[in-house]
Amino acid sequence: MSELQIDQQRIALDKDGYLINLADWSQAVAEALAEREQLTLSPEHWEILHLLRDFYAEFQLSPANRPLIKYTALKLGPEKGNSLHLNRLFNGTPAKLAAKLAGLPKPTNCL
Repeated sequence: MSELQIDQQRIALDKDGYLINLADWSQAVAEALAEREQLTLSPEHWEILHLLRDFYAEFQLSPANRPLIKYTALKLGPEKGNSLHLNRLFNGTPAKLAAKLAGLPKPTNCL
């Protein structure tokens, strides 16, 4: 188990770098997780991260790639809800990486 140090708070992570306690998520946590992935979060990233958190609140699960693409297209339109856009933002692993940065569990069908 590893952890993040944000201000004076220690945030526990599982072996894959996902939050153990989903309530620990914050913008600062997302930015620290992104930094570990050598990623700088842009407004486009935040749009997807908030969308994923909405998905999780509605369905209590982290979506795999296809549901993520469909949900993004439904909510943000086809120009953002496509694999090219999401792969570009999240280094070719949008479901896994976006879920991690959004403070959600690893999608169950992702290796």
